[in-house]
Amino acid sequence: MPTEATTVSIKLKPGTRPRVLHGHPWVFTNEIKKLLPSTYDGRAVYCRDSRGRFLGTGLYNSRSQIAWRRFSRHRADWDESYLQGAIAAAVARRGDDPAARLVWSEADDLPGLVVDRYGEVLVVQLLTAGSDRMKAAVTAILQDLLKPLEILLRNDAPARRMEGLDATVRTVSGKPLQSGWSRIEGMEYRIDWERGQKTGFYLDQRKEHTEVGALAGGRSVLDAFCNHGGFALHCVRQGAASVLGVDISEEAVEVARSNAERNGLAAEFQAANVFDFLRQQEEASRDLVILDPPPFARSKSELAGALRGYKEINLRAMKVLAPGGILATYCCSAHVGWSRFAEVLNEAAADVGRKLTVLRCCHQPPDHPVLLSMPESEYLRGYVLRAD
Repeated sequence: MPTEATTVSIKLKPGTRPRVLHGHPWVFTNEIKKLLPSTYDGRAVYCRDSRGRFLGTGLYNSRSQIAWRRFSRHRADWDESYLQGAIAAAVARRGDDPAARLVWSEADDLPGLVVDRYGEVLVVQLLTAGSDRMKAAVTAILQDLLKPLEILLRNDAPARRMEGLDATVRTVSGKPLQSGWSRIEGMEYRIDWERGQKTGFYLDQRKEHTEVGALAGGRSVLDAFCNHGGFALHCVRQGAASVLGVDISEEAVEVARSNAERNGLAAEFQAANVFDFLRQQEEASRDLVILDPPPFARSKSELAGALRGYKEINLRAMKVLAPGGILATYCCSAHVGWSRFAEVLNEAAADVGRKLTVLRCCHQPPDHPVLLSMPESEYLRGYVLRAD
């Protein structure tokens, strides 16, 4: 029987219609009638509507704008027993992919817990006060369940600041974790788990690397925002006539070159600002252009500028595409939905006089599951388009 949350509840303000009433797992501070004392931060409490009806058990934090995050629709404890069952269930859903996201926060009923597997290395992010409080139990469960050589606690994400948590990066063993090679979708990549982007690699795009690579046979390819070269290398392997990867980061370009050498693939990489680079390109010079930029809108306040940026970069890409060329374009800004992204692409195409045909809609892979009740869980979208 639950103990920690038995007599403690937050209650929603009357006269409001918060999204939690329609299944969303979050409650914001301005939706609560009265906040609980900070002694309950990081602990499990119940949520009740304005009439006292039970809505579920979640993690509370008075220091965050998201004051409550549901992990169960029932009365439950946030304890080692719950974590054991929820983590095991999440891992079982992923299968045996050696490089995958094993746990993804609310989508797996584990708010704030992210676990990525790179072979025998696990990278863990604890992004909420509740998940951080249980880090000893989480690491013990992962060690027992998966027997990794090392677990890295990659707790330097900006989201921790919003929970009132500090930024730290350390291994469970206490030893430094040197960068190493990891096999992802048949390609070997040098991963810097302690300092690389996200948990060391963009695992959410690994399936797209192979899908787009399959379209590259005989084509001249530009991989813009190439990072470590995932798209570029798969295009080379699938028989592209030529491949150029461009990224503003000198360090990323050097890693991409070492990845190409490691895999015995001939691709060219260049450090440059992609916007400036595309402005300098000749028209109709590429048969396949890949645009996989970082998020332009990390908050709603940045949305207008982000939409201008997405239009500009896609317009420039369309200009350099040969007739019948393919544009694979992605957006990982959660605040830019499908309809807005499609509008931006259509406006860019109209400005340059191109007709776009949708070959495929792209999405984050199944190990980054989307909750229908939580739009924020869907953040990666894209289109593969033929430009006539």
